[in-house]
Amino acid sequence: MSAWEAMFLGLVQGLTEFLPISSSAHLRIVGDLMGSDPGAAFTAITQIGTEAAVVLYYRRTIRDILVAWWRALRGRDGTGWRARMGAHDEQARMAWYIALGSVPIVVLGLLFQDWIETSLRNLWITVTMLVVFALLLGWADKVGARRRTLDALTPRRALAFGLAQSLALVPGVSRSGGTITAGLLMGFTRKAAADYSFLLAIPAVLGSGFYQLAKSVGEDPAPGTPGALATLLATIVAFGVGYVVIIGFLKIVSTYSYRPFVVYRIVLAAVVVVLLLTGVLSATGGFVV
Repeated sequence: MSAWEAMFLGLVQGLTEFLPISSSAHLRIVGDLMGSDPGAAFTAITQIGTEAAVVLYYRRTIRDILVAWWRALRGRDGTGWRARMGAHDEQARMAWYIALGSVPIVVLGLLFQDWIETSLRNLWITVTMLVVFALLLGWADKVGARRRTLDALTPRRALAFGLAQSLALVPGVSRSGGTITAGLLMGFTRKAAADYSFLLAIPAVLGSGFYQLAKSVGEDPAPGTPGALATLLATIVAFGVGYVVIIGFLKIVSTYSYRPFVVYRIVLAAVVVVLLLTGVLSATGGFVV
C-alpha cells in the first residue's frame, strides 16, 4: 500500500472516528475497495492520531480531572478512603469512572484479540452491526429522557458505558455510537453522552494503539498493508481531520438528532451487501478465518 493510499485511509479515519458510523468498518470497507484490508493494527495505530485530537480538544477538562484526582488521592478533601476516591469532588470521581469504564474493553480486547484481528473483520458481520446499532441508536435517541448531565454518573453507569464501548471491538458497531446509545438509554443528554464517550475512549484507544505500535516495531508489514512511514503519515492526517470533526460533531448533536447517522449506517450496509453479492468486495478480505 502506497503512502498516498494510507493517507487517504487516514482521512477516512479522521472523518469517521467520532461520528457514530464506525471508523473501523469504513477502514475495512474502503481498504478492501482499494485492494487490501489495511488490518486491525493499522486501524489501532491511526486511532492514536484521532485520540491525540481528543486530548487537544479536551485538554483543559483532562487537566482539571487529573489535578482533582491527584489532590483527592493525596488527602486534600480528607484522609478517609471515600474522600480519596473523590466523594467530595466531581472531577476526581470522573477519573475513577473513566478508569472503571475502561476495564471491559481491555479485558475483552485481550481475551478476543485473535478473533478481533481475523474472524470479526468479516464484512457480513460488519453489515449486521451497522444495521443493528443504527436501529438501536435511533431508538435510544427517540426514547431517551436526555436530562442527565455528567454529574449524574455513578460506578454502575460508568461500567455500563464501558461495556457499550467494548462492543466497538467488532467493526460496524462504532465506539462513539455504542457509548452514546448507552448514554441516551440511561437518560443522559446528547452532549453529555458524546463528551463522556470521547473521554472514555482515551485510555483504551491510546493503549491499543501503542500496544499495536510496539508489536509492529521490527516486523515487516503483511502483504498489502501500509508500512511504517505510510502509517505515520496516515496517523498525522487522522489527527488534523479528527480535530475539525470533533468541533463540528459536538455542535451538531447539541442541536439536531442522530437520525442522519442512523440513515447513513443503513444505506452504507445496503451498499456493502450489494458489493458483496456482486463480488466487488470480499467478505474475508484475504485474512484467515
